[in-house]
Amino acid sequence: MTEIMRMPLDGGGALYVEVPERSAGTRRVSRTGEVIDASVESLQVALRPIGEAAAAALDVFRRSSPDEVELEFSVRLNAEAGAVIAKTCGEGHIQVRLAWRSGG
Repeated sequence: MTEIMRMPLDGGGALYVEVPERSAGTRRVSRTGEVIDASVESLQVALRPIGEAAAAALDVFRRSSPDEVELEFSVRLNAEAGAVIAKTCGEGHIQVRLAWRSGG
């Protein structure tokens, strides 16, 4: 069974995300128990480390001078940790695509 997690947005409002029942770091914010509140300040704060990781990865791959760099992160929202890189087969998931075009 899943519940709904509320992650505030910096500009006001909130993003609602489905999470597994009894996620760590959550507290209920409705009488019916259907909505839980994330312990992170906001979605933007939760995503900031993912953005920093993407920038660091881009820096590394750009040193190879490709014409194109594409990074794909699977991001999971967690009530306690905020945004985390989702696992695939027990490991973090980042898909990288580099492209070089012929100078023709």
